Amino acid sequence: MKKLRVIDFIIYWSIVVMPFSVAIAPAIANTFIGFFCAFFIIKRLITKQPFSTDRLTLVFFGLFFAASAISIINSVSYSASFQGIIKLLKYILIILVCSEEIRDKKHIIRIIISICFGVCLASIDALWQMVFGHDFIHHIAIQAAVGLPRPTAAFPNPNIFGIYMAALTPLIFGLTFFYFKGRNKILMFFVSVLGLLGVYLSLSRGSGLGIYLAVLFLSIAKKKKLLISFLAGILIIFPFVMPKNIKQWAKEVNYNPIVFMCNQDRISIYNNTINMIKHHPFIGVGLNTFTKNYGKYKTEQAEKYAHTADTIYAHNIYLQMAGETGLLGLAAFLLFLFQVFRQAFNTSRKLNDGYLKIIGLSLIACIIAFLVNGLTETSLYYPRVVMIFWYLIGLSLALGKFTYLKKNAA
Repeated sequence: MKKLRVIDFIIYWSIVVMPFSVAIAPAIANTFIGFFCAFFIIKRLITKQPFSTDRLTLVFFGLFFAASAISIINSVSYSASFQGIIKLLKYILIILVCSEEIRDKKHIIRIIISICFGVCLASIDALWQMVFGHDFIHHIAIQAAVGLPRPTAAFPNPNIFGIYMAALTPLIFGLTFFYFKGRNKILMFFVSVLGLLGVYLSLSRGSGLGIYLAVLFLSIAKKKKLLISFLAGILIIFPFVMPKNIKQWAKEVNYNPIVFMCNQDRISIYNNTINMIKHHPFIGVGLNTFTKNYGKYKTEQAEKYAHTADTIYAHNIYLQMAGETGLLGLAAFLLFLFQVFRQAFNTSRKLNDGYLKIIGLSLIACIIAFLVNGLTETSLYYPRVVMIFWYLIGLSLALGKFTYLKKNAA
């Protein structure tokens, strides 16, 4: 049918362009997401084609969805919680579209190219911002912390820029060091350097830790002893090569690693959030209502570290999730993640194609980077980058249908 060919075309290229569009503007990215979600639903209604996505992964997401819905019982704003439900439906659609509609290796190659262009654009934009004081896409002014410049590129703040770079660079890094050779390796090495540079310039500690552990995972998975030794060396010499401003700040907080990674204001936020969880341990205060409830659970003891605003994010995805949906919601989310990793490892082990095998491992590394970043940032609650997380999961699940392919160079 001609209509189906048009629908397939729109879905295909919307999936390809989406990760690149995130580096430009959220409106553009949401437009492409809207396209592939809407046309995916239309296509399924026409064809009545059954889903091939791993059923257990969908079941665990369903449990997370149910736990989130139950939390609405305690919600102080049903409209906000309803918006949260809509977001969850959007996330599962992103997973399903990627998992169901990515059907051939060429499609994956084009997605990787799109990701490379997105990382390059964001990093070059950040470098432009360092030189001229504003980015060249939206003319956003450069920010600063502890006396050091912090570029944002086309993102709202440096931390969101860092999350985007840290979530995608491990994929490029994996292909650069563990697959490509010759001219392709040189080209991908250049893109990897830009990605790592972007994370460094953002001065996002969560992003830095995330990408470090992601690369460490890849090195261990590929049994690259030299790279593991190099990463260990970085850890040893890092305290000696830090910028003077950061060294001085580390000294001011008595070299406390928790305060260094989180800031004193975030420690106050964490303690207040734990107080929120204590009051509503099972089903939380209600999906998507953290900022509306936070001020009620501030304590003098927690605020001794730093005074915090009444409406604020938790700066930790796990604490915020437990605060909003209770320990029940957090447990369901962790079960979902366990199944995602289990499925990804199984797929990576079964893949015969070298290119896809490295992509499978690198996607695990990308998800690790995002989740580690979530220890110090509310990355799952930033609309600009959260779509990348669910996109990566969908891409990882899509690889399951390629386990039949023989070894073949990309």
